[in-house]
Amino acid sequence: MTPLSVLDLAPIPAGGTARDALRNTLDLARRTEAAGYRRYWLAEHHLAPGVASAAPQVLIEAVAAATSRIRVGSGAVQTGHWTPLSIVEQFGTIDALHPGRIDLGLGRSGQRRAEAAARPAPPPAPAREAEVVDGLLIPAPFDFTRLAASAAFGLHGALLQQPGAESPGFAGVVDDIAALLAGTYARDGQEAHATPGEGADLALWILGSSGGESARVAGGRGLPFAANYHVSPSNVLEAVEAYRAAFRPSDVLDEPYVVVSADAVVAPTDEQARELASPYALWVHSIRSRLAAIPFPTPAQAAAHEWRPEDLDLVADRVDTQFAGAPGTVVDGLATLQRVTGADELLITTITHDHADRVRSYELLAAAWDRAASPATASPVAEPPVTVPRQARR
Repeated sequence: MTPLSVLDLAPIPAGGTARDALRNTLDLARRTEAAGYRRYWLAEHHLAPGVASAAPQVLIEAVAAATSRIRVGSGAVQTGHWTPLSIVEQFGTIDALHPGRIDLGLGRSGQRRAEAAARPAPPPAPAREAEVVDGLLIPAPFDFTRLAASAAFGLHGALLQQPGAESPGFAGVVDDIAALLAGTYARDGQEAHATPGEGADLALWILGSSGGESARVAGGRGLPFAANYHVSPSNVLEAVEAYRAAFRPSDVLDEPYVVVSADAVVAPTDEQARELASPYALWVHSIRSRLAAIPFPTPAQAAAHEWRPEDLDLVADRVDTQFAGAPGTVVDGLATLQRVTGADELLITTITHDHADRVRSYELLAAAWDRAASPATASPVAEPPVTVPRQARR
């Protein structure tokens, strides 16, 4: 059965604090390790009152220290905010403390911000209708250009980069990181050697939300790729297709390796799960409308909110592609996602107001996923076939 992994944002519940959220993350990491999840990734989000994972490098070390077997990593480092050397030194330090367990996932959020600021928004593309592909909902695309034109978008860029700094091209950043890790970096005849970092046993990943540069860079360099169904569900198929089309075998992988992310909430019954998931729309709306996730509401707060039609449209793609239900319901939905995308692994992100409900959701899902496995692959975290090279298996 396809392995399951965890993507955590360290969500802050309404009425809670960042301290609560970070303590919950450490507890969830221990509990999901016990449940058999393969890896535990931390996202990087800034200026969000409802998210405590603003410094994932720090949190990754804390999670690795609180666990013993599960792989821990970034989902993903926003490379436009850091130099390649700083990334390698940070993750090299973590690897020195927890050797052989750390994933370095890279994303290009900072580069996208620079691109949006450098050129006017393109004319709107022809509207693409939602469709169902072999049982999987592919919603109509969300127009991210409205966010790029917002004042909040500009403020993020001003606070996350030094004045006058420019984000380098993503492909070059990935190459520089790989060279620093391998000890082969040289510029203008001068070598550079990162300590810690050089020779670190890090698994390098690329995360992407479309069939653009991230997918092409991952494929062209023979690296594993994580496609974001939970962030940009309309683009997941083009993302994995672009990655596979660009793939070239490397010393890391002989063949493509794809992780696909998904939002999921599991409870004993469909009705209970839908209630736990009901604040999700309001939470997504805060991200889509002002780039700042609010503390995750209670179901009662969500029920009291009065929605305008245009606000519902703003969140429809994310809400309609969340998997919420009893264990069997969610297993069926995730199995469809895996089958249609051909994912080698699924990356599950679950947010509920109460921490106990979130823990239970992950535990119920792991148990149900295990039961659904065939006798030949009796564990949800069984190793992939031996033809998958070492880094992907980790």
